[in-house]
Amino acid sequence: MSTYDDVEEFAALLTRLKGRTDRSYGSLARRLGMNTSTLHRYCSGDTVPLDFAPVERFAALCGASPEERVELHRRWILAVAARQRTRTSAEPVASAAADASSVAGASASADTSDAQGAPAAVAAPDTADDDGPWRASEERSGPVPALRPWYRRRRITVTAAVAGVLLTTLGSLSALSADRTPSKASPVPSPSPTPAAPAPITWTANSQAWALGCGHDYVIAKSPKEVPPPPAPQDAGPWAATQNAVHGGDTNVEISVQGKTSTAVVLEALRVRVVGRTDPAPGTAYSMDQGCGGMITPRYIAVDLDKDRPIARSVAGSELDKPIPAVRFPYRVSDQDPEVLLVTARTESCDCRWYLELDWSSQGRTGTVRIDDEGRPFRTSGIKGMPRYWYSAREWSPRAD
Repeated sequence: MSTYDDVEEFAALLTRLKGRTDRSYGSLARRLGMNTSTLHRYCSGDTVPLDFAPVERFAALCGASPEERVELHRRWILAVAARQRTRTSAEPVASAAADASSVAGASASADTSDAQGAPAAVAAPDTADDDGPWRASEERSGPVPALRPWYRRRRITVTAAVAGVLLTTLGSLSALSADRTPSKASPVPSPSPTPAAPAPITWTANSQAWALGCGHDYVIAKSPKEVPPPPAPQDAGPWAATQNAVHGGDTNVEISVQGKTSTAVVLEALRVRVVGRTDPAPGTAYSMDQGCGGMITPRYIAVDLDKDRPIARSVAGSELDKPIPAVRFPYRVSDQDPEVLLVTARTESCDCRWYLELDWSSQGRTGTVRIDDEGRPFRTSGIKGMPRYWYSAREWSPRAD
């Protein structure tokens, strides 16, 4: 594959990943700690980063899958090697030019020095016979045996030197032309910017939380006879993965946020980003419960994914008829004062892929962390009008709501 193709394939994958987000180059660059123009040159193929670290951060920010990250690393290696081949192939031309200049200078110096000591007869016009000047001198003043060999040797030496330089230069240029593939001019990659300091908080997200620990729906493209019994809540993740299950109707995400030190970190705001919206996933809705009862309604953060621009809205809870105040931003955390946020995202009309952004500030620094499902967007699909089953008497039975 040519240099042009290797670099273009790397740039094309970057552009495709960027297209999944609704962010501008400037917004992504700020979160990556680099200049907007640098990120744009990466995505257009004008520059290949010398370090993979900014590329890896870019892939995570765009929600790349593990397979896509491996492919991105492979293409980055090929693109860097291609840029190095471009720089290496230019070296023979510079070397040949330097050699030509050196030899020509040496020959000129030798000719000047020798000419100063040679008789005036050397400057006589040449004829078809190489011995012409010396024959004319012999006719006037007798033989000049010492000068004739000197003239021939100098003439052969200078001619051979010039011819050698020309052949070397032409050969290098020919080889360079044969190896090159027509492509647009590519500047030498600029050094990668210094990575931004890490955020002063840590977080974990559990996207398999069930309402009140017992109720949840999954969309599965299988018949009831093919679906195993519901799992225990703590085993929901592996069970859903083996069934290729999608959260049905809503997704409950428990987010634990904690500071890395005793210094307080202020959580400024929580935002929602929808990166994919299609028709609801096909299949059947399977309920993990027969209805959850209880006197506790936890406070949570509600997200309506059916809105064109969904927002995260705090909702109060209750316990034994006593209200539980809603989470209000800004909110403070530290290593001794963590916080657990419950986010419930609902939809009726789409198969939505989304993630959260948590803004923070501490000691004059600000930043944003992306909260997602282990590098992938969360996924929620509507179940309105879909066949719905619940597990009763050791089998899946139609559920009438």
